[in-house]
Amino acid sequence: MREISLDRLRTLVAIADLGSFAKAAQRLHLAPPTVSLHVAELEARIGASLLHRGRGAVRPTSIGESLITRARHLLAQAEQALEDIQRQVAGVAGRVRIGASTGVLAHLLPQAIHAMSREHPEVDIEVAVLTSEDTLARLRQGTLDIGLVALPQPPVPGIVLHDWRRDPVMAFVPQAWSPPARVSPAWLAARPLIANDATTRLSRQTREWFAAAGHHPQPRIELNFNDAIKSLVAAGYGAALLPQESSAPAPTAGITLRALRPALWRALGIAHRAGELDAATHHVLGVLQRPTQAEAAPSRA
Repeated sequence: MREISLDRLRTLVAIADLGSFAKAAQRLHLAPPTVSLHVAELEARIGASLLHRGRGAVRPTSIGESLITRARHLLAQAEQALEDIQRQVAGVAGRVRIGASTGVLAHLLPQAIHAMSREHPEVDIEVAVLTSEDTLARLRQGTLDIGLVALPQPPVPGIVLHDWRRDPVMAFVPQAWSPPARVSPAWLAARPLIANDATTRLSRQTREWFAAAGHHPQPRIELNFNDAIKSLVAAGYGAALLPQESSAPAPTAGITLRALRPALWRALGIAHRAGELDAATHHVLGVLQRPTQAEAAPSRA
């Protein structure tokens, strides 16, 4: 069964609006025989007459009027679909799918989303909470557009990976513990610890940091939600090693923040598929790669 084309419906609507095959041909820039052929094909497909062809103006039959009403709706939908797609091509609108960990979601990604809402309000950002490995896998599958991942990562075919930022990992210690000015692996290993989930890059980094000094402490609990970890620290449940971004707020009451000795850093990268990217994805990448206000501000002695 042949489908009805939009071109044939557009011809029928033009005839109904203008009351003339000839005028419809002029408006649509078609030869008059082509207009007649379009109507004949529609009538053959419907199995009924669609137009009254008198000496005066051409008028729709009752069946023709019913089809014309539906045709107007279909044509309007088609035009709207094309306009929406053109806006996406131009980067005015669209959807960008981002994969990131809960740590990145807490303070880093919201800044980019806020900037996008001001500069490109019709670009929707869809966020998935994923590990770095899952993010890279979904980028390869084509179900994500951008990934914010922990570094280093092994090369992934078809994926481009750029350095994004490097933040210090700090000791978040219950205030009552009175920690030294710089916290060592030996000092922390002798105390209750709250660790990131073992599947995360940060967990592996902190284990390696302890192991390099000959310590292998067992945490009291493992979580994958930094704000929950900080709440437990503030309650005195244990200490934690977490990144502290320059733009993040100061620790809440009950927490003392200390640098580590030796220092430890959390490095992040921006990943996307190789090849041509759509304009909306370019917009998001541009916003992500800007320095934050805290990073751009000059330091004061």
